[in-house]
Amino acid sequence: MTAAPPTAPHTSPGCTHTPPCPTADAPDRDSARLTTHRPEQGWSRLCNGVLLFEDTGELLPDGQIVDPHRGPVVTTATR
Repeated sequence: MTAAPPTAPHTSPGCTHTPPCPTADAPDRDSARLTTHRPEQGWSRLCNGVLLFEDTGELLPDGQIVDPHRGPVVTTATR
């Protein structure tokens, strides 16, 4: 019996992409590649198991909910 090769700490288990996708607990988890995209339902699944919603909220594989994290609204005044 051979052991599986060690994965880098910043690599999602089972990811075969090059470069490897970040894990679901990494700060840059949103940069993982899409594996499923359902725009008509408002969500996408990333290679690391994260579900991204169109409002920028997330559901992590361990069930943790990440609130939407949109940037600040920038307005321009016209005169």
